[in-house]
Amino acid sequence: MNEHVKFTPMETEADCLASFAVMQQLRPHLTDAPGFARQIQRQRENGYRLLAACENGKVIGLIGYRHTENTLYGRFIYVDDLVVDAALQRRRLGEQLLERVREETRALGYRYLVLDTGLHMALAQRFYFRQGLLPKGLHFSQDLNQ
Repeated sequence: MNEHVKFTPMETEADCLASFAVMQQLRPHLTDAPGFARQIQRQRENGYRLLAACENGKVIGLIGYRHTENTLYGRFIYVDDLVVDAALQRRRLGEQLLERVREETRALGYRYLVLDTGLHMALAQRFYFRQGLLPKGLHFSQDLNQ
């Protein structure tokens, strides 16, 4: 499949900096690599984990997730970020990253893995359907600075 790909937790500031270019493909509003590294470190303090798919020492895909709990799902894993370098898509890296987190979810005895995707992201929605994820609602937000 992708025998030269290694899956590596991104835990240090240097790891986060090495992840920035790929994450920026998903989150183009992120423009400051050092600021991104600081943000990821803050998120890590609250349980966020960032797992990278790396090939020849280069980050080519990422999945960011956290363990959480609510009254709807009980304890579950929420995927905040899933991105594969646009030049390397169709190599099943997204599927492999998602499966690694599924394995962790099962190992913890959690029943659900949950994520949101933008309504404008038809290709991502198609990918999630193929992965067995089904829409269960709409995610609403409000910018309180407007």
